Amino acid sequence: MHPVEVLLLPIGWALRNRHADEAASIAAAPELATGNRITLTSPSFEDGQVIPAKHCGQFIGDEISPALTWSALPEGTTELVFVLEDIDNPRPVPRIHTIAAFAPTEGGLPEGALTPDNPRIRFLPDQRGKAKYFGPRPIPGHGPHRYRFHLYALDTTADFAKVTDAQHLPAALKGHVLASGTLTGTRTS
Repeated sequence: MHPVEVLLLPIGWALRNRHADEAASIAAAPELATGNRITLTSPSFEDGQVIPAKHCGQFIGDEISPALTWSALPEGTTELVFVLEDIDNPRPVPRIHTIAAFAPTEGGLPEGALTPDNPRIRFLPDQRGKAKYFGPRPIPGHGPHRYRFHLYALDTTADFAKVTDAQHLPAALKGHVLASGTLTGTRTS
């Protein structure tokens, strides 16, 4: 265990019984609701299974985005929006790790595609102003966390200029979601 993780253990233990309200997940936002489903999978882990370390954040892995595969996209899909959220963080609402938009591709994204160096990918900066894939990274000692990978097919290009933070994303996409899919993985520190 990394020395920083050892220092964080007492905080994780103290917050062990505090978890975000899953009803506040971006998946529950009425602006993103659609009856059309995308089957989202990864060759790296099965739905509900442990996310391999290399796809995780600092002190666990290398923050390499996992390969993602999806079923056929609806006709008229102009852009895809990817969201990664930590459902079990100790804050009142799930924590958004990554928001990225890219042109639709049939079948999926290869491992490591979600990088700032990829000209096909546009990231919404996080609260610290960083725009990249932030892998799962639960607080040491807090227990297992569920990480939900979301994919939204849009009939337009997402205007990230109108989105000041992750909480404003559903309003910016309202009326443009053609289909959606999720994949859930788990991770402990």
